[in-house]
Amino acid sequence: MLTILGFAMIATFLVLIMMKKMSPIAALVLIPALFCVIVGKGAHLGDYVIDGVSSLAPTAAMLMFAIVYFGVMIDVGLFDPIVRAILKFCKADPMRIVVGTALLAAIVSLDGDGSTTFMITVSAMYPLYKRLKMSLVVMTGVAAMANGVMNTLPWGGPTARAATALKVDATDIFVPMIPALAVGLVAVVVLAYVLGLRERRRVGTLSLDGAPVREPEPENETVLVGAGAGVASGVSGARAGAAAGGARGVVGGSGEAGDLDAESGNDGSGDASDDDFKGLDPNRPTLRPKLYWFNALLTVALLTAMIMELLPIPVLFLIGAALALTVNFPHIPDQKARIAAHADNVLNVSGMVFAAAVFTGVLTGTGMVDHMANWLVDTIPDGMGGQMGLVTGLLSLPLTYFMSNDGFYFGVLPVLAEAGQAHGVSSLEIARASIVGQPLHMSSPLVPAVYVLVGMAKVEFGDHTRFVVKWAVLTSLVILAAGILFGII
Repeated sequence: MLTILGFAMIATFLVLIMMKKMSPIAALVLIPALFCVIVGKGAHLGDYVIDGVSSLAPTAAMLMFAIVYFGVMIDVGLFDPIVRAILKFCKADPMRIVVGTALLAAIVSLDGDGSTTFMITVSAMYPLYKRLKMSLVVMTGVAAMANGVMNTLPWGGPTARAATALKVDATDIFVPMIPALAVGLVAVVVLAYVLGLRERRRVGTLSLDGAPVREPEPENETVLVGAGAGVASGVSGARAGAAAGGARGVVGGSGEAGDLDAESGNDGSGDASDDDFKGLDPNRPTLRPKLYWFNALLTVALLTAMIMELLPIPVLFLIGAALALTVNFPHIPDQKARIAAHADNVLNVSGMVFAAAVFTGVLTGTGMVDHMANWLVDTIPDGMGGQMGLVTGLLSLPLTYFMSNDGFYFGVLPVLAEAGQAHGVSSLEIARASIVGQPLHMSSPLVPAVYVLVGMAKVEFGDHTRFVVKWAVLTSLVILAAGILFGII
């Protein structure tokens, strides 16, 4: 019964948010509370919630101060050179922009933190997507998948958890998987190329003189989900300026090109150039060029300390945010202004994390997670015992999506490894197979970082889910197939 109720709770949650019948925060709180009562453990709801909040409080604290820290770094211009390089590659071509999104997300993911990756990627690319009226769910989907592949780095979390749970070396898990993961990353870039071509056909490109160049498209072509009303073709230059100017509130994006269009009343042609698509206003008052190397060294030191685990990540970001604010903005009013500028993101993300704590607390506390895992393991036919690597890889897709990484790697993976050993499959093969579902996991409603992604991109979580799931599953299956083909799994 708990197995059925567990799947029913997850299904109810996903259906309601994808149909936009409830907001994610409300669904994350009310749905598990209702099912907790149905299970007959309503009296223990408070305990489950407190347990969930206690377990996710460090994550919420990390996200709060990480948003402030990287928000300040964006304000002072630390990432402007990276942004300019990516945007120079992208020019005004939607195909290059989507590919650039994948490459930027993959590069920034080397720090092992999804929230950091999404903050930098969205801050860099959001103004371009808005200026060219591209679908924002393409940006969030590609970024999430690229980060999901890179999340398998030994310091990213899943690999370390698998190594700990099965008492094997993380290096023995990750290093042999590099060829398969490289194929997965190539698959993400190829997918970004295909999606970019589709965006190019839909919205056109801009020539060097700024005039829109559009390829013919059928009148009944469907606009990508989540693109919003501003995506449709034929939008005037005035609306383009409004879109680009609207990005300023998020990342300081410049609306100068759009403002010029609005003043002249033209349709976007004229004096526009590549400089109109720089994304970050080079004249914003928060820039601190004289402190560039201090901020760069502070960020490198912070990321190095994270990788070396010198202190807990929430503590590192708390110290880093305090230092960044104090050095870059020594006057109290300026510090308050910077905190206020990023308060919306902090509140939205931290609120979502604590709401997710209710969901995970009830799912774990009632025992639904354990029953669901045991049921899935019991359904594996005896004849499949010798293929436990393949079975583990396939199960990692739904299980890491519907469960936290901790729940899967510490609760389910040891059971799968034991079953595999009984049929002659080594724990290392099981561990390697268990990380192939990470491209899908990074868009799970139980991953706090995904709320940073959709929140900063101003995309509905349901729209992001509808778009990304099929592509993320495909990417995960490509990694699994490559692992089997190379004899790794």
